[in-house]
Formats: sequence, C-alpha cells, structure tokens
Amino acid sequence: MPSLRPARSIRIDAVRLRMHTYRMNPLLLLGTIAIAIAGLFHIAIFMLESVLWSKPSTWRRFGVRSQEEADVVAPMAYNQGFYNLFLAAGALVGVVLIWLGSLPDAGVAVALFAAASMALAALVLLLSNRRLARAAAMQGALPLLGVILVVLSLL
Repeated sequence: MPSLRPARSIRIDAVRLRMHTYRMNPLLLLGTIAIAIAGLFHIAIFMLESVLWSKPSTWRRFGVRSQEEADVVAPMAYNQGFYNLFLAAGALVGVVLIWLGSLPDAGVAVALFAAASMALAALVLLLSNRRLARAAAMQGALPLLGVILVVLSLL
C-alpha cells in the first residue's frame, strides 16, 4: 500500500506557498489596509449610533434637530449602529485571516463581502439623498478602494 505522506507533504507545501504569496502581494496588502481602516471607521459609527446617541452633539451630527426627534430615531440608530459593527467585524476578521495566513481564501471572501456591503450601503445613502454625498464618501471610499485593490491582487 503506497504511503500518503508524500501527497500530504506536497499539499502542505502548496498551502504554505499560497499563504506566502498572499503576504507578499503589495496590492493585497494595501487593499486589506484600506478594508481594515474602513472597519475601524464603522466601529466609530457604531459607537456614535448605538452608544453615544443620547448626547445632543452626537445626534446633531446626523442632522437630528431636537431631543424629541432624537428619541424617535433612537431605536433605528441603535439598530443601524449594530449593523455597522457587524460589517466592521466581518471586514476585520477577514483581514486578520489574510494577514495571519491561517485561511487566506476565506479571509479574502469575508473581507470582500464586508467591504462590498459597506461600499454598496454608501451608494444607497448617496442615491437616497444627494446632500449626504460627504457622508457617503466617508462611508464608502475606503471599502471601495479595498475591494478594487484586493480584486486586482487576485488577477
């Protein structure tokens, strides 16, 4: 009966080579940095929407004019904040999986999905109200850049 050891060794070497290729690719590195920063930005938005919403200085940043309006919007802001937190978690988990080389293919998939979701949400924000172009750019520019760079790194 032939030994399975050589086949396993070749497979392990192929995985190590693939991880090394991921780490050495400058486009992937720049793309994952952009996605990681986007993830951190979305954590900051979570803090504003879900943790600090009761402060007038916070809800005024979102165009809310009175405490009464802030109270009405509070449940939606709370929910939206967690939505942003989950997107951030996906982006950061994906990036960590890529950077550590422990499941780089899964990391690319998760990071791309999260970053593309962020970019598309920014597009929806822009299309829903053109006056929110600055907010949409802040929300979507880095994730879009990250998606473009990561996809280019895979070509």
